[in-house]
Amino acid sequence: MTDARPDPMREAIAQVLGVPAAELRLQGVGGGCVSDTARVHAGGRTAFLKREPASRGWQLAAEAEGLEALAAAGALRVPRPLSQDEADGQAWLLMEYLEIERAGDWAAMGRALAATHAATADRHGWHRDNALGGTPQDNTPEADWALFFRDRRLRPQLALAAANGHDGPWLERGARLAERLPSLLDHAPAPSLLHGDFWGGNAGFCAGRPATWDPAVHYGDRECDLAMAALFGGFGPAFRHAYQAEWPLPPGHELRQELYQLYHILNHLNLFGAAYLGSARRLIDRLLAAGNG
Repeated sequence: MTDARPDPMREAIAQVLGVPAAELRLQGVGGGCVSDTARVHAGGRTAFLKREPASRGWQLAAEAEGLEALAAAGALRVPRPLSQDEADGQAWLLMEYLEIERAGDWAAMGRALAATHAATADRHGWHRDNALGGTPQDNTPEADWALFFRDRRLRPQLALAAANGHDGPWLERGARLAERLPSLLDHAPAPSLLHGDFWGGNAGFCAGRPATWDPAVHYGDRECDLAMAALFGGFGPAFRHAYQAEWPLPPGHELRQELYQLYHILNHLNLFGAAYLGSARRLIDRLLAAGNG
């Protein structure tokens, strides 16, 4: 016997797209490490859908606001959120579908990121928490960048690693690094608008324009986005050279890059397992040595 109950998500999406629910066709899209994703076909229209259990609907709501913040900065093309809601234990985010090309003007990407970072706030953080991959991010605003990065980023990842069973002396060394971070990170950057997860898989070109998606938006040191871009590759020298020409980085950015990359390595350790443990240990030891720790 067929279950004829209406599907609230399909009904809501159909209403947004202006078609009967029966005309929707969802085509699964691979590549996402957290959300269930699909391309939505509705007559002549196409959209992109992310689905999560309702318990993680707050992450999709935060992502929608992050996309809106990046769009308001005006430099990077981002998918426009169309609908975000939840019902019957399921949350969803429907957004504009972008036709993405990987080849393009990477120097323009560097300039667009610099222009995005020119949007600033009074404090580091954001008005709401969000997630990096599946890991919650505490964005409680803080005027002092070193304290924000220590208490909202580094320490929570170390605590999560301990909770996930990644025991060992390296955790004590990580705690020592966190304790000494205000002196190691002797740096007072303006709180810039950050993408927050700016790696090669989240960047490309739409009709020739630099584009991005899947953000973990907050305000912080602009060097964080550049550190993430350098960590997993995909951008090339033209990107960084153009950014530097647009807005040169201050002295000490090489060491800070490794510190900011540690956050992402720890997050990968917590999301994907012990394959990242060696990298985390080595980074912590290098940073302690650099700080005479």
